Amino acid sequence: MFNNLKNSVFIGLGIGAFVPGVLLTGVWYLMHRFTFLAKADLLLIGCIAVNAILMHHFFKQDKDNVGRGIISATFLWAFVFFFYKVTKS
Repeated sequence: MFNNLKNSVFIGLGIGAFVPGVLLTGVWYLMHRFTFLAKADLLLIGCIAVNAILMHHFFKQDKDNVGRGIISATFLWAFVFFFYKVTKS
């Protein structure tokens, strides 16, 4: 599925932003729907950690620029999570 992608940082940035964004949306819904998951911030970190698997796959396929874009998106998601934790308290 990902083998035909062009080796571009912007494609990696898009993948790295989209995949965790979809996962985070689902986890966010579950955290607000079920009270026992309200303090389960590890689930949010797990959604962002999916980028590590994607990054490993693209580096293995010699698509270094896509991997770099995913790393950039991971840092952006980490900043969003940090901001969420700081303002939540």
